[in-house]
Amino acid sequence: MAKIKYFYNPQKLDFEKVGTSLWSVVLRVFGFLSASAVAGGIMAFGVYSFLDSPKERALKQENEQYRIQIKFLNKKMIELGGLITELQERDANIYRAIFEAEPIDINSVKANLSDADRYRSLEGFDNAQELIALNKKIDILSQQVAKQSKSFDELSILAKNKTEFLASIPAIQPVSNKDLTRIASGYGYRIHPIFKTHKFHAGIDFTAPKGTPIYATGNGVISVAENGSGYGNHVVIKHGFGYSSLYAHMSRIKARVGQKVTRGELIGYVGSTGTSTAPHVHYEVVKGTNKVNPINYFFKGITEEEFQAIRTIASREGQSFD
Repeated sequence: MAKIKYFYNPQKLDFEKVGTSLWSVVLRVFGFLSASAVAGGIMAFGVYSFLDSPKERALKQENEQYRIQIKFLNKKMIELGGLITELQERDANIYRAIFEAEPIDINSVKANLSDADRYRSLEGFDNAQELIALNKKIDILSQQVAKQSKSFDELSILAKNKTEFLASIPAIQPVSNKDLTRIASGYGYRIHPIFKTHKFHAGIDFTAPKGTPIYATGNGVISVAENGSGYGNHVVIKHGFGYSSLYAHMSRIKARVGQKVTRGELIGYVGSTGTSTAPHVHYEVVKGTNKVNPINYFFKGITEEEFQAIRTIASREGQSFD
């Protein structure tokens, strides 16, 4: 109940009731509300300037969780990158080396990431740079994984052919050790026995009595079986996988062109036909278009001691037999 106010009238020497008009009431109410609004505004400004609203606190917590997740993903990307690098090294230095396959080109992966438009949608965020860097790492890893997967598909095919590959490449001596007199000349520069010039000798000469059996050093197909002026009676075997082998100066050829032979199969006999000065077989291994040192292709049928003895003899310079 509102209090009734009085004031003292000195003229009448009496207390009189104070009258309140509607306008004064309205002004008082408006003044009170205005003061309250101003005070509330000041308080709200102070509160929101120094304290976060529940919504802002929730957003900040959410952003912090995103930052933690980005750091975690970056760490995982580094770990995965290390695993991919390890796989690439194994691929290049072990798996592909076994099958003598060309290594995959990993450097071409990063060259495809120069398009900045693909990351433009990530710009404008508070952590845009972190997001862009993370997406670049993901793109690089994705492309590396795709390339590595393709490489493993190729290696899978090579692995299926491994048995055939190992059976086909030259791997034994063309003359049995029990029939071998000695190795007369190895791979490298030697004195030609007829022309007496310093000439490159592209094979190994195995000295043995005339008529000693000569064997195919790997599975393959006979591509040449003829008499040539320099090689005399000679045979060439195409082994596949880029390999072929040549056997020269035979006294007699046993194989015929087009014949499939297996490692250790008889293809002819030691002789001294062509430009030769004594019974022996001149043996060459060709990889692609290059004549390579046959000493590196004797890894079946001989002991380590026998191999080292052959290597020592074959490395000596001297005069060849052809």
